[in-house]
Amino acid sequence: MAAIRAPRARTPGRPVTGGADVRERLLDAALACFVRDGIAATSLRRIAIEAGVTPAMLHYYFGDKEQLLTELAQERIAPAVTRVRESLLAAGDDIHALVVAFVRGMMRSIEASPWLPALWVREVLAEGGGLRDHLVNVIGPQVPRMLAERFAAARRRGHIPRDVDPALLVTSLVGMTMFPAAGAPVWMRMFPGKTMSPRAIERHAIAMLEHGLGLEGPAK
Repeated sequence: MAAIRAPRARTPGRPVTGGADVRERLLDAALACFVRDGIAATSLRRIAIEAGVTPAMLHYYFGDKEQLLTELAQERIAPAVTRVRESLLAAGDDIHALVVAFVRGMMRSIEASPWLPALWVREVLAEGGGLRDHLVNVIGPQVPRMLAERFAAARRRGHIPRDVDPALLVTSLVGMTMFPAAGAPVWMRMFPGKTMSPRAIERHAIAMLEHGLGLEGPAK
């Protein structure tokens, strides 16, 4: 999939039916289709049908699929990333506050955008995913790389162990937040009656990070 582009100016002189409501409905429909079927497999016609409008209406608002993806990333994905980034910036340099801020920021974003984990698995982790480049080039500098740099600085100050890799620590935090949320439908079937809500995952992740399992390695 081509790189996400700059926003396109709306073509003048065409009638607007429903205005902002139609545009929001189209974005909602695109998200639903992308999560369910994948970006590559979703046609503009399918999105228009999902939204209950004509393909011509979708073309009026977004032009083509690449532009639709660009505006979806800016208006739906970017706020979720901003929520996490602002949480991290407010935490300062304290390592405990930083870790807790990441967990809480992630889970608040998932709570506000329940589609995020499934979209991440399908379109970022999966080979050929349509949002992988966006993660690396746009989201990466804002959250994962910034967080790894702050962990590296904390390690230099002796605030985290020398054998803890800053980049792998970031992946571990993602693994404790995004993965349980993405797999929640499976785990709730495996453990009937067990809630896998964002708040439950948040509480568990923070407890694990603060207290761990209390395990000790073999005597040396």
